[in-house]
Amino acid sequence: MHAENTQPPVYGLMVEFDTPETLVEATRQAVAAGYKKLDAYSPFPIEEVSDLVSSVRQKFHTLPLLVLGAGITGLATAFLLQWYTSAINFQIFNFWRVIIDGYPINIGGRPLNSWPAFTVVMFELTVLFSAGTAVLGMFGLNGLPLLYHPVFNVERFSLASTERFFLCIEAADSQFNLEKTQKFLEGLKPTNPVEKVMSSEYFSEGLEWAELL
Repeated sequence: MHAENTQPPVYGLMVEFDTPETLVEATRQAVAAGYKKLDAYSPFPIEEVSDLVSSVRQKFHTLPLLVLGAGITGLATAFLLQWYTSAINFQIFNFWRVIIDGYPINIGGRPLNSWPAFTVVMFELTVLFSAGTAVLGMFGLNGLPLLYHPVFNVERFSLASTERFFLCIEAADSQFNLEKTQKFLEGLKPTNPVEKVMSSEYFSEGLEWAELL
């Protein structure tokens, strides 16, 4: 049970702008001021803002490494599968009547481990593993599907999908101070007063999904 009338914790502070240029400049100043836990929201992608936010939020790109690892795994899996079925003549597994055995066949005197013949399947599995990891990794690293986010609690945030631009500095930032950060954001000359983003008490306190049903 949760205590009644408890104030949910502050997620961060948000400001609103009416042009992409002002959002870019505000993001640049926030990064220059040393803030790292920040995010920008706009109706369309803004490359410069994306680069600025990524430069402080993420020191290295995880997804390319995952895709590379998946591609190598797919390549090795395809090669080992074909090598075993074509060149090995003994049982590798015999447990509970499950038998995995190779079927080496001499075709035209070619070597049993004729790897050039394996390249088509090796290519296919490399692409399959890489593409699957790219899609699933993109969803996972972006936290999708995302059913809830504290910024949804800001009434005007719905305009981020149509005509307004928002910058949010999170309370988790090491430099975050409610008063100082608010004054800093006010100095960016936003369109509207600084909004305090409140976290939902259900999600912020780690309430189990079963308790919400």
